[in-house]
Amino acid sequence: MSAERLLAQYEKIADAPDAIAQLRRFVLDLAVRGKLVPQDPYDEPASELLKRIAKENGRLVTTGEIKKASVVADLTVSNHGLSTPNGWVITNIQSVFESVTDGDHLPPPKADAGIPFLVIGNVRSQRIDFAGSRFVPSEYYEALDAIRRPKKGDPLYTLVGSYGIPVIVRDDRPFCVQRHIGILRPSRLVDVIFFARAMESQLAFDQATACATGIAQKTVPLSGLRKLLIPLPPLAEQLRIAAKVDELMSLCDRLEAARGSREAVRDRLAAASLARLNAPDPETFQADARFALDVLPALTTRPDQIEYLRQTILNLAVRGKLVPQDPNDEPASELLRRIAKEIAAYGKANRIGQSNAEPIPADDLPFSAPHGWQWTRLCALFKVITDGDHQPPPRADEGVAFLTIGNITTGRLDFSGCRLVPESYFKSLAAYRTPAKGDILYTVVGATYGRPAVVDADRGFCVQRHIAILKPVETMSLRFLVTLLASPLIYDQATRSTTGTAQPTIALRPLRNFLAPLPPLAEQRRIVAKVDALMALCDRLEASLTATAATRRRLLDALLAEALAPVADRAMEAAE
Repeated sequence: MSAERLLAQYEKIADAPDAIAQLRRFVLDLAVRGKLVPQDPYDEPASELLKRIAKENGRLVTTGEIKKASVVADLTVSNHGLSTPNGWVITNIQSVFESVTDGDHLPPPKADAGIPFLVIGNVRSQRIDFAGSRFVPSEYYEALDAIRRPKKGDPLYTLVGSYGIPVIVRDDRPFCVQRHIGILRPSRLVDVIFFARAMESQLAFDQATACATGIAQKTVPLSGLRKLLIPLPPLAEQLRIAAKVDELMSLCDRLEAARGSREAVRDRLAAASLARLNAPDPETFQADARFALDVLPALTTRPDQIEYLRQTILNLAVRGKLVPQDPNDEPASELLRRIAKEIAAYGKANRIGQSNAEPIPADDLPFSAPHGWQWTRLCALFKVITDGDHQPPPRADEGVAFLTIGNITTGRLDFSGCRLVPESYFKSLAAYRTPAKGDILYTVVGATYGRPAVVDADRGFCVQRHIAILKPVETMSLRFLVTLLASPLIYDQATRSTTGTAQPTIALRPLRNFLAPLPPLAEQRRIVAKVDALMALCDRLEASLTATAATRRRLLDALLAEALAPVADRAMEAAE
């Protein structure tokens, strides 16, 4: 498999996750393995080049232009496990650079103007960005050792945190760097662009990772940086490799731009299709819906697009746009009267007062309810809307499960790893504060507020105060209530009602008074059936997307593995 064949098949793998990033790494891997350009037997061998570099560095030490570097083991005969083409040798960073150091270790003085002082954030993008940089006095800069003052042609190399990022100094502007950035002064006998590319390769990064110390902030020590193994080609081949890498990286840039354009077009088409459904025109809605469902599978390439489709389905469901109305259905106003009786009976039996729904001004309605529907408040659809006990519960090694938000954020109850409370504490809670099978839990605090979960477990448990307990009436469709609570209509009201910044919180009073459109019971059941069918379609789209991504990833891995196989192996396979 040649690089050309891989690029010819790129369209098959273009949308694989991380495809272009992998392609860039592949190019660099070919470069440091000597597989990107052909070798020329007339090139001066790298072993001779290495001798000339050592001789030149010795001369610079003698003249006092550089300091004598500490000894690094001769790797040209060691068992390093790397193979190289004829004419190449394995060496280390220190052997091909005049100096390998970092920024001054003392905190620099600050100045309002002067010489820029760069930190890792200024080079993380692989470009030197002076925007927002600090300054140090000119005297401080001039007092630095010459090797700690970067100059044009020096590669910089990040050593801490976001380590392993090389960037070449491209101009003569004076600046200095923090100690977390390595400064490498290359020998004048090598091509600095080739070495910057080599240090960008996975080969170099893996070695940097292996020698890095620390946990929270990984740090590559200078001693480790100096020992990094680098395959050294002849100088003429270095120049050919650097030119080819630049050519292929430019191709990757174009592929990335093309992919971005494709994604943008898909996003606009998908968004336009869904926008017409979220703000429907009654005369064109059916045609718009058919068009959206026909084209969305082809336009959907990312999980977030499928999630947007799911939210659109829920939005249509609670607006009465998903199934047609039937004039023979009992109107929701009659259903609401029966619900009110059930709520009153529950309140009387459990000695709890009824939540008085606030009046609904006509100007506050988000949209006109379809024929037979009725606007109401959430509290008019549930026997009670409350939350967990506000007192910190006692802990126990055995007892009853106590669920927190983390146990329901997936939309399902997860009892694994939950705390336990004594059974006596559980029994002391009022019945309406303990969830029962068929109740709906609703998160009201934190970043994951506004998520409903149906209690499907027939077991006793209790919840923290950050979880609301909504006990549905028997007269309503439970599945429709869950659809309503999961819809953008309710979530948007939840977002508007939150207080606090670090921990957004929905108080019970506004939750009870969220506006809720109520369809006839028969239509609720039709809506739920349609939602189920469309959500199943979303599941199939998601599964197809996952399978396609996995196939593209496997194809990409196979192509790369074949391209990186030794030439002898490929010749043998061809002969067979």
